[in-house]
Amino acid sequence: MPATLAGDFDYDRHGHGYAVQRRTDPRIAAHVHAALGQARTVINVGAGAGSYEPDDRHVVAVEPSAAMRAQRPRHLAPALDATAEHLPFDDDAFDAAMATVTVHQWSDTERGLRELRRVSRGPVVILTFDGDALDLLWLAEYAPELITAERRRYPPIDLIASHVGSRADVLPIAIPIDCVDGFTEAYYARPERFLDPQVRASQSAWGFVDDAAEARAVDTLRRDLDSGVWDDRFGHLREQPEFLGSLRLIVGQP
Repeated sequence: MPATLAGDFDYDRHGHGYAVQRRTDPRIAAHVHAALGQARTVINVGAGAGSYEPDDRHVVAVEPSAAMRAQRPRHLAPALDATAEHLPFDDDAFDAAMATVTVHQWSDTERGLRELRRVSRGPVVILTFDGDALDLLWLAEYAPELITAERRRYPPIDLIASHVGSRADVLPIAIPIDCVDGFTEAYYARPERFLDPQVRASQSAWGFVDDAAEARAVDTLRRDLDSGVWDDRFGHLREQPEFLGSLRLIVGQP
């Protein structure tokens, strides 16, 4: 199935090189893996290039984009070509289910979440972002169009929690200053990174911002960095070890 039919962003066209910029951050991974509990068999839905996939359990990965499947490292098993909304597995087939930074891509979020709950006899673990907290990052002042676009994409946290189990915990996850997973908030202390088009290309949010707005945001940020305005206002972040922004871990129990 073409990626354009599987979600709102065409990773087959724009996902090449994604694995270089978007790598597993071990500190964030520790939260995800702990949430899986004692599960020995795990389904990873919307697995992409394999970020956050545990290597000490039996994992079945599901990913509809051929470009993303091709970027999976050799030590991981190949991913199955399928979507969250139509998982080809029996009820309770896995000890746990996981989906990291992907639910906003699905064409039918609620159906996909119900599918995760259906195939897991244990926890359902979702790593995502809270749309209501996206403007905590200074980037909102430079690219308000990006925040507006992202808020339309991210499902409400309460909606996700209501579909992943009879009880769900929502955990804010702090982002380390040297985070190696290149989502937008990962660069809260490294604003210069947003001047790199390859960095922006690995953040699907920019695909929903028109070229003129993106150019305006980048030019304004470059000017403020050169003049010192950014550092006058936000320079304290360069030494702030963590940033508590919009990243959330939702853990649903059966």
